Formats: sequence, structure tokens, C-alpha cells
Amino acid sequence: MGIDEMREPTFLVLAALADGAKHGYALIGEVSAISGGRVTLRAGTLYAALDRLTGEGLVRQSGEEVVEGRLRRYYDLTEPGAEILAAQVDRLRSNAAEADRRLRSRRRLGTAPA
Repeated sequence: MGIDEMREPTFLVLAALADGAKHGYALIGEVSAISGGRVTLRAGTLYAALDRLTGEGLVRQSGEEVVEGRLRRYYDLTEPGAEILAAQVDRLRSNAAEADRRLRSRRRLGTAPA
């Protein structure tokens, strides 16, 4: 996966795993929290993404346990996943800084609407 191709839900799943392993429903809550509630993943969407990310080597299954009779699988970020996430963070930060610079320039030149 090239970093320019990463969609926001994928970025948020990787970000949610950056500080440690989590199970699926915890990931759904983390993605919602990180995005300020803008992104809400359904279970089917999340598990399809986790399968894809696992296949790409960015995420790995790191354990499982049975809780109240249900199997709970945990996922963790791999080193390549952390590298891709860091590159994406750098790209987004750079793009945001350039957009901010241009907005400030616009204001200084008086071309911003009143």
C-alpha cells in the first residue's frame, strides 16, 4: 500500500493500534474517539479491513480469549504498519502545514473574505 492511497478509516485503525493490541469492538470505539465521532465503523467493515491489513503485513493477530462465551481476537500493529502510519502522519502534517501557510498568506494579502 502506498501512503497516498490510505483512506481515513485505515489510517484510524492503524492509529488505534499504535499504542497496543486491541480487540475488534475496542477498535471500533477507539476509531470513533480518535475521529471525534466522525467515523463509525461497523463490525463487518472493521473485520474486512483487519483481514486486508493482516494480509498486507501491517497488522497481525496477537492473541485471543473467550469472554462470556465469545471468542475475542486481539490485533497489533506490525513494524511495517508502524512505518506506514508514521509516513502517513508526516505526509498529512506536511500537507496541513502548507495549507496553513497559504491561508496565512491569503489573510496577509487581504484576499480573505471579510
